[in-house]
Amino acid sequence: MPRLHDLSLVAQTEALRVGELSPTEVTAHYLDRIERLDDLGAFAEVTAGAARDRATSLPYPPAGSLWSVPLADKDLVARAGVATRYGSRSRVDHVPTSSDPLARALDAAGAVNVGKTSTSEFGLTGFTEPLIHAPARDPWMPSAGAGGSSGGAAVAVAAGFLPAAVGSDGGGSIRIPSATVGVVGLKPSRGRLPIGSGFDSPDGLSVTGPIARSAEDAAHLLDALVGLAPFTYATAAPGSGPFVDAARRETTGLRVGKTTVSPWDDDEDIRLHPDARAAFETASAWLSDSGHDVEDAAWRPRGYAALFRVLWRASAARIPLSHEDLALVEPLTAWLVQEGRRLSALDLLDGLAAARAFERRTVTDFSAFDAVLTPALAQPPQPIGTYEGHSPERTFAMQVEYAPYSSFVNVAGLPAVTVPLTMDATGHPVSVQLVGRPGGEATLLALAAQLEGRRGPLPHPPVWSA
Repeated sequence: MPRLHDLSLVAQTEALRVGELSPTEVTAHYLDRIERLDDLGAFAEVTAGAARDRATSLPYPPAGSLWSVPLADKDLVARAGVATRYGSRSRVDHVPTSSDPLARALDAAGAVNVGKTSTSEFGLTGFTEPLIHAPARDPWMPSAGAGGSSGGAAVAVAAGFLPAAVGSDGGGSIRIPSATVGVVGLKPSRGRLPIGSGFDSPDGLSVTGPIARSAEDAAHLLDALVGLAPFTYATAAPGSGPFVDAARRETTGLRVGKTTVSPWDDDEDIRLHPDARAAFETASAWLSDSGHDVEDAAWRPRGYAALFRVLWRASAARIPLSHEDLALVEPLTAWLVQEGRRLSALDLLDGLAAARAFERRTVTDFSAFDAVLTPALAQPPQPIGTYEGHSPERTFAMQVEYAPYSSFVNVAGLPAVTVPLTMDATGHPVSVQLVGRPGGEATLLALAAQLEGRRGPLPHPPVWSA
């Protein structure tokens, strides 16, 4: 007999709406799983009492497509009265008095917040092993890390602690952990969402997006996120909306480019693992079998490494850290902040200009295709502690070697989705990435769902059955 967490997000939302499940029942189920099973570092904070109170007090009939859905804030999102530490020892006692727009909007959409999912310090790295608390661990292989920076959110979804999650992605922070632990991660186009649009900072890198167990569930959450506004929410029925419709739509005859080229190839030692290559080739064959025109994308980016290093340093420079705070943060964070603050205005303007030029070239190069297929990651999940004890420069390079196909999508402002596709010899999922045209999320979701249909159901990590 299926347990509640065996149901998809869409199925749970519909069951809540028609009264087959109650808000208190669903909330209690997930809180119980978190309490019993989260030795994986998925959560930085659990607000069980507030979640139960919220579930009890939600008015009926349902309002909003996330009514009674248990969700959690990434620990970069302020919520009034709840410790919000940003994964940092410099914020260990920080309890905000007001909530960020995303937290307020998810509340208005009817979601039940159960706490904070763990993140790397200030979301700056592609691994979630902050010194302030336990690392986020891969549920398939707990000796390995979960990727980052939305590592806790991806773990929570993969382990059945949440039906879906909302993450943020400034250089791969949704897609890297999702691909690591075998769930679907979607980075929307810059400007697609009303909150977390990518226009919140000069570099335009970070956007809000869904993490889910399937393309359809990711589509449902994306439909909800598109409907968010800071103080209002447009009611929508579960399982309806343009992105869910797209995920359910049979599609054929699309032009799909494929490439294993990354913009880091000229600057770092990028080596594509055989399992990642096999998943990439499998996806290519399956898309071709489904009637799509799959061909090599002639893409040869140049000069990317220098511009991205400027943008990443500049984004760190904006973190409000005092001299005393810098003594508390992790070495990589301190280095990024200090390097960022050394940038001149001309350095920053040159970096931003180079980023816009890269965006124009990439959009042009990809414009011949409805979507472009790449590997999701270059390497298998890395053991906990892999990034310890290295210089900041080497730690940065190691992250690039692990996930060289992620950050360029943010710089180009394009949408992308990662989908678990094959299983390696150890029984661990291996993912691929599809990159779309500006505003092309519907096409990506249709293709992702098509790949899932060809793949069939995936097994779950051992914690799922506990």
